[in-house]
Amino acid sequence: MSLAAVVPAARPNVARLRRFVGALAELVERERDEAVLLGSGASLLGALVASDDWLPEVYARPHPDRYQQYLLHCDARERFSVVSFVWGPGQRTPVHDHRVWGLVGVLRGRERVQSFVRRAGVLFPAGPERELRAGEVEHFSPAGGNDLHQVSNGVANGVSVSIHVYGANIGAVERATYGPDAEPRRFVSGYANTDLPNLWDRSEELR
Repeated sequence: MSLAAVVPAARPNVARLRRFVGALAELVERERDEAVLLGSGASLLGALVASDDWLPEVYARPHPDRYQQYLLHCDARERFSVVSFVWGPGQRTPVHDHRVWGLVGVLRGRERVQSFVRRAGVLFPAGPERELRAGEVEHFSPAGGNDLHQVSNGVANGVSVSIHVYGANIGAVERATYGPDAEPRRFVSGYANTDLPNLWDRSEELR
């Protein structure tokens, strides 16, 4: 193949993410009713995941052994964070909680979600497992009683990518996982990436 035939890959349209972050910051600033915040936030996230041209591929790379949690943005006051989750074949989380509100939107592939309730030291499924497809969004919160779940890749032999929004800097929140004995085990998730995400270089569009 000649060099002339090589077409460069399109640059990610990170302006979509920047607009989403700005709109979400405004929403969090003005809205004190969590139910309204989650409903409006779900609409914003739905608009973001309706297009798949903005996420840099470095934040969509799977790992052969475990799912990846890449930080895309954290609010300066840690009121919310935006994360891409990348799921390889067969990968899933343990049953876990969040202790803050959250939104999940599927960007690529499918994601399976099983909610749980914990009663008298026992975990019980809270309804059937749900499958979210690309473009679909759901929310959860401790106040809503649906903060405990397990998430897995819904594509048997492929990669799925979902965008999660949390009401805190989720990588620094002390949370818990739950094994078969339903006992909470402390964990702090951190993030898979160690670089500094840059949404704010607008030089190209201003040139």
